[in-house]
Amino acid sequence: MASTQTMAGGPGGIELKGIEIVAEHERSGTPRSLFWPWFASNISVLGVSYGAFTLGFGISFWQAVIAGVVGVVVSFALCGVIALAGKRGSAPTMVLSRAAFGVNGNRLTAGLSWLLTVGWETVLVILATLATATVFDRLGWGGGTGTKVVALVVVSLVTVLAGVAGFAAVMRLQTIITVVTAVLTVVYIILAAGHIHWSTVSALPSGSTQQVIGALVFLMTGFGLGWVNAAADYSRYLPRTASSRGVFAWTTFGAALGPVVLLIFGLLLAGSSKDLSAAVGADPIGALTTILPTWFLVPFAIAAVLGLIGGAVLDIYSSGLALLTAGVRIPRYLAAGVDGIIMIAGTIYVVFFGSSFIGEFQGFLITLGVPIAAWCGVMLADVALRRRDYAEDELFDPRGRYGSVRPLPLALVIVGTAIGWGLVTNTYAGWLSWQGYLLGPFGLGGKDGAWAFAGLGILVALAIGLLGTLLGSARRVRQEEASRA
Repeated sequence: MASTQTMAGGPGGIELKGIEIVAEHERSGTPRSLFWPWFASNISVLGVSYGAFTLGFGISFWQAVIAGVVGVVVSFALCGVIALAGKRGSAPTMVLSRAAFGVNGNRLTAGLSWLLTVGWETVLVILATLATATVFDRLGWGGGTGTKVVALVVVSLVTVLAGVAGFAAVMRLQTIITVVTAVLTVVYIILAAGHIHWSTVSALPSGSTQQVIGALVFLMTGFGLGWVNAAADYSRYLPRTASSRGVFAWTTFGAALGPVVLLIFGLLLAGSSKDLSAAVGADPIGALTTILPTWFLVPFAIAAVLGLIGGAVLDIYSSGLALLTAGVRIPRYLAAGVDGIIMIAGTIYVVFFGSSFIGEFQGFLITLGVPIAAWCGVMLADVALRRRDYAEDELFDPRGRYGSVRPLPLALVIVGTAIGWGLVTNTYAGWLSWQGYLLGPFGLGGKDGAWAFAGLGILVALAIGLLGTLLGSARRVRQEEASRA
C-alpha cells in the first residue's frame, strides 16, 4: 500500500512525499488555487519573444494571432483535461499514466517525461542567465563571463532549493512570482508600446496554409504540450469533491492568459522591427532590453528572471517525480537535486560553449515533442474513457488491475513517434537531419517541400495516441472499472 506520510515532515519543512498517494486529510484548497502555479510558470516575458519566433514562419500578423490563440489555448486545454486525473487519483501525472501503460510499461514514458522536464528547466535557466548578462552589459556593470557565472549560480540556487523543498514551497513562491512579475510585465508593455508601428505590422505579407500550421504546431509544442506530462502534479492535492469543471477551467485559464497577451504584444513588436526580430533569435530575453529606458533595466531583469524561475521551479519539481516514477529509488528531494545538477551542466554548455540559442531550442522542442504528443494522446483518451476514480494502491502493484505492461498504448507511442519523426524536419542540429524521412514517400514534397516545416508529425503522433486508445482500450477500461463495483 502507498505511504501516506505528510508532505512537509522533514527538516526545514521539506516535503517528504514522493510519488505516493496523497491521503484524504492532506487534500485541501479549491480549483481556483491552480491559477497561481500555472499563471506564474507561464507569465515569463519569453512569451514576447515568441512573437518573433512565430513571424519567422513567414506569416502575417493576423495569421500569427489566430495560430497563437488557437495553439496556446488548445494546448493548455490538454493540460486541463489531464489535470482532472490528479483529482481522481491523488498521485503525480506519470504515476497516473500507469493506468494506461501498466506499472512497469510506464517506465518508458516516465523516462521521456523526465527528459522533457529537465530539458525545459535547463532552457529557462539558460534564458535567465543570458538575460541578466545583457542587462548588466547595457548598464555598464559588465556582462561577461563573471556576470553569467553569478547569474547562473543565483538562478540555479533558487530553482533547486524550491524544487527540493517541495509542494508547499513551490506554491508560496509561485504566488509571489505571479504578483511581482505581472505588475512589472504590465509596466514593460506600457514602456515598449511606443515602438509598435501598425503600418509596418499590417503590411506583413500572408503566408501559406502550411506556414500557418507550422506556426500553430510550434506554439502548441512550446506552450501546453511542454506541460502535459506535469498537469496533474498540482491538482492531486485538491479534495475529490472539487469541481471537475473548475479544475479544467482554472488550469487552462491560468496557464493560457499570460502567453496569449504576451504573444500578441510580441507579434506587434517583432512585426515593427526586423532588427529586433532577428536579435531575439540569439538572445530571446536580452534582446527585448534594447527598446527600454535605462532606469527600467533592473526591474525588467527582475521580471524576466522571476518569470523564468517560475517555470523552472515547476519543471524541477515534476522532473524529480518523473525520475522516481521511472524507477530510480531515492527520496524525492534528492531526485530534484540530481535534476538540478544536470540542469546546471546543460546551462554551462549552452551559455559558454553553445551556438545560436533558437536553433538548439527548436531542435529540442521538435524532437521530444513528437513522443510526448503521442503519450498525451494516449493519456487524454484514457482520462476520457474513465468514469470512476483510480484504484490508487494498484497503481503501484504490477499484479493489480492495471497490469505490468500494456502492449497497445506502448505500441501507439512507438508507432506515433516513428511516423511523427518522419513528418517533421529538424535542420537545427546535424545529428537530427535524418528526421522527415516520410515527407517524400507520403507525397508531401520531401524535406524541402511546402510541408517540411508544418510540424505535421506532432499532430499525427497526438492523433495516433488518442484515436488508437479510444478504439483499442475502451473495453479494457470498462472491465477495470466494473471490477471495482
